[in-house]
Amino acid sequence: METRTDIFLREITDVLEHNILDYWLTLRDPGGGFYGEVLSDGTVLPEAPRGVILNARIIWAFSAAFAVLPRPEYLAAAVTAKDWFLTHFVDPDHGGVYWSVTAAGERLDDKKQLYAQGFAIYGLSECYKATRDVKVLAAAAALFRTVEDHFADPEHGGYIEALARDFSPLEDMSLSAHDINADKTMNSHLHILEAYANLYAVWPDPSLRAALVRLLDLTCTRIMGPDGHLQLYFRRDWRVLPGAVSYGHDIETSWLLLECALATHDLDVVSRVRPYAAALGRAGNEGLLPDGSMLYEKLPDGSFDESRQWWVQAETVVGNLWLWKFHGDDAGADRALACWAFIRDRLVDRAGGDWYWAVLPDGSRDLAQPKAGFWKCPYHNVRMCLEILKLFG
Repeated sequence: METRTDIFLREITDVLEHNILDYWLTLRDPGGGFYGEVLSDGTVLPEAPRGVILNARIIWAFSAAFAVLPRPEYLAAAVTAKDWFLTHFVDPDHGGVYWSVTAAGERLDDKKQLYAQGFAIYGLSECYKATRDVKVLAAAAALFRTVEDHFADPEHGGYIEALARDFSPLEDMSLSAHDINADKTMNSHLHILEAYANLYAVWPDPSLRAALVRLLDLTCTRIMGPDGHLQLYFRRDWRVLPGAVSYGHDIETSWLLLECALATHDLDVVSRVRPYAAALGRAGNEGLLPDGSMLYEKLPDGSFDESRQWWVQAETVVGNLWLWKFHGDDAGADRALACWAFIRDRLVDRAGGDWYWAVLPDGSRDLAQPKAGFWKCPYHNVRMCLEILKLFG
């Protein structure tokens, strides 16, 4: 007789292979790389600009999937994405990676966003695990040095949010239209942390380890607020700027923080970080709704953005499974399964492939946002599936 776990793993494997990865394989451009944007109805925009985040996450997704499901087409896709990325996104003169390029690979927005450097390191370090190509590892290590040389703040700690192409100061450092112009942000520090932990697994450099531990401590002592929620925006000296409560980032950080601590192989670091990780998970779950889904944000005025965004739901599943497995929260598995049911029934696009951007407050799907684009990538949903398979493997 099939158990709940059997059904869960079967559904996750099916969605990973046939709904997500098979879809993204169709977005390879015969001229090189992957298309930059696809509308919600499946219309491909071949001339759309290509964002660094999408392309770095494609490298990561297919490389990470290959480690769990060693299909040769996954490795081939990772290598295709990596080759185009190294040729077109890496700045040959100053180092670091651009924010965007044209469909032909010409430099478009050449600012150096900290967040982008992080995802480049994350994708390339994962690609090295799959290929053992020393040039890929060297590229990831070079980006680590770029971050430490140019973005690190020796006076106050942490990292500056963005710089110009030549690493001179930049007036507008905002990551997206959704973000404010801040010197430092939670989001970029979280993904530099994640990137450094992934790189450390294949390149155990002492300076990388020291930076990783500093980031772990910084997340616990500066970025996490006294109420257990993450603070989102900061001045250079870590004065807090007004921001929303991001339930998705709370629950995502709750498990990533512990995973990155475990990557140090240091019992003292893990013991120091664990209670903060658990507290973040509890804080994030304040956004849960009775149908198992997670709200997007609590706005500074106390109102709520009640959309159920795809990435927030994916992180809710993983975060609650980590609360169940690593923090003794017996109800965590039930919360994860309930959120997965919401994803399966409301967000997965069975006909068109991949997932819709969000379910809106009125219950309709958000069709105004793209199926693939600068921020819609095979990252949160692929990672959710792979984490589930690893947790039960």
